[in-house]
Amino acid sequence: MTDRFDALSDEHIAFIKKQHLFFVGTAGAEGFVNVSPKGMDSFRVINPSKVVWLNLTGSGNETAAHVLENRRMTVMFCSFDKQPLILRVFGQAKAIHPRDATWETLYALFPEDVGARQIFALELSLVMTSCGYAVPYYALKGERAALSKWAESCGKQGIMDYWKKNNQRSLNDRETGIFSNE
Repeated sequence: MTDRFDALSDEHIAFIKKQHLFFVGTAGAEGFVNVSPKGMDSFRVINPSKVVWLNLTGSGNETAAHVLENRRMTVMFCSFDKQPLILRVFGQAKAIHPRDATWETLYALFPEDVGARQIFALELSLVMTSCGYAVPYYALKGERAALSKWAESCGKQGIMDYWKKNNQRSLNDRETGIFSNE
């Protein structure tokens, strides 16, 4: 019930564009594995072998710490409507920060958000689909505005202060690179 592909097909890309939710999985060499749900208008397909997603400021910064230590990343989409499908993309990721040369070009692909923290670029090595028959039906009621409203209320300096307090170290006490390329 699974199919493997070297890159995204047009059908895969069309499926991704319809999704309002995706999950990101990363892990360092040891310690906790992180799986994070992501939403909003934060995912783009650059080409059949490369995707990017905008990471907004949140309570932790596990993905960034993991990618510094171990570039492996999996992104999963699953259908909650009539046609069941799970689509996973696997590859090597890199974090791009506002200080990096490619930030402005990639950030222009997304709606502006004062809480924009990193963009993760994922070079795909495998695309896999599976049936999704056990995934229940769910209906989208709408996007939550809470994260963007919170970031706006903090302002850019407040976000930077939040990063200093909450986003420099991971749960496994690893550097996240939020303020340096270490």
